[in-house]
Parts: sequence; structure tokens; C-alpha cells
Amino acid sequence: MTICYSVSRKLYLIVTAGGHGTRMGADVPKQFLPLGEGNILQATITAFTRTFPDVKVVTVLPEEHIRYWKEYCLKNGFTVPQTLVKGGFTRFHSVKAALAKVPDGALVAIHDGVRPFVTPKLLRAMREQMDAGCRALIPCMPVTDTLKVLRKNAAGLLEQVPGATADRSVIYGIQTPQFFLSEDIKSAYLAPYDTSFTDDSSVAQAKEIPLTFCEGERYNIKITTKEDLIFARFFYPEQNS
Repeated sequence: MTICYSVSRKLYLIVTAGGHGTRMGADVPKQFLPLGEGNILQATITAFTRTFPDVKVVTVLPEEHIRYWKEYCLKNGFTVPQTLVKGGFTRFHSVKAALAKVPDGALVAIHDGVRPFVTPKLLRAMREQMDAGCRALIPCMPVTDTLKVLRKNAAGLLEQVPGATADRSVIYGIQTPQFFLSEDIKSAYLAPYDTSFTDDSSVAQAKEIPLTFCEGERYNIKITTKEDLIFARFFYPEQNS
């Protein structure tokens, strides 16, 4: 395959918001929960559009909430043009469906719909690094907690695995957005689904697409639990002041 690295590549954003957020225990999926003057998904998309006004947005949603989102955008004056895609059985299938809306020769950023705190600084730096010749760029952060390798015993209690250690100096947590050349990641997603595909970089790695890593951001959190939401609502006014 001939790869063309061109600063003229059009940027596409795939926002993965196809989950139901059962761990949050709310009446609606977590991506639709209030944040600031809008909701989490709106804030996430806005993080990109305020940085790259010409970005093409592909939003993956649960099928039963597509109408809800359309009505929300209309009611709240959220006029960002979006291509809406029905979510699949897993995140892998959702991203694969969204990639069908992205042409070859583009640059694609794949981002969790519940990571609204990614900053323009990181987004611009990642795009510049992609324009400089990367084929895949993955943000990550070093793990700072002490790590133990544990398992549950027959009584359901945690116990340490004998002889197993984890060296935190070489352990990093992976974030999104993850940037790819569209023809690369579309080709990678032609593979059959595998349970080892926990994110887009793992799909790309299986295709032997060279991955480049960059430092992410400490507050680029994924809002998953009620505690995350409490933090997000406290932090969001500060982040946008």
C-alpha cells in the first residue's frame, strides 16, 4: 500500500457513544447526562469543533437513542453537522460501522464520547505529529499508583498471585483520541472481531500498523462511574473558564 502523508488530509472525528452506561445507573446513557450548559456528548464533540471548525463528525449512538439525540440537538441549538451511525454489538463493531462513512485519504480521530476534557493543545499537537509522518498516534499517561497482581480465591477474596509483579515504570494507561490514516485503520477493521481488541490501537497493532505514542493529559478522563461524574461537574466550569 502506498501511504500519502499530506497536511491537506481532511480530518474526520468518530465519536463512540453507542454504549448504554449501565454502571452509571441513570435513566439515560451516560453520554446524555447533563454537563455544564449541555450534556457530556455535546461537550465532547465541542472539544473538537472549537479546535478544528472544519472537522467532519461521525457520531455512533445506540439505535434507540438516535431520535433522542436529534431532538436534543434541535431543542438546544446544537447545530454541528453530524453523520449518525447505529452502534453495534461491541465497540469494535460500532467503530467499524462508523469507518464506512470515512473516505480513504483522510485523517481520522477516534474518541470516546464521554471524554469531554481533551484540550485544544493536545489535539493540535497530535494533528501536527500526524502531519509530520505518523501512521497511528496514541495518547497515554504513566500509571502512578503502586501495582499488585491479584486474583480472587474460592471465597471471593483478593489474594496476591505468588511470584507475579508489575513494574509501574513501564505501565501506561491508554487514552483517546487515537489518530490514524483512514485507509490504515479501515483495513485493520476488516479483521474478524477478537476479544483482545480493547481499543483501536489494539486493532491497528494486530494489522502491524506502526504505533507512535505521545503523552496524554491527566484530566482527559473517561466518565464511567458516578464518582467520575461528580468530578466532571466540578471540573468542567474550571476547564472552560
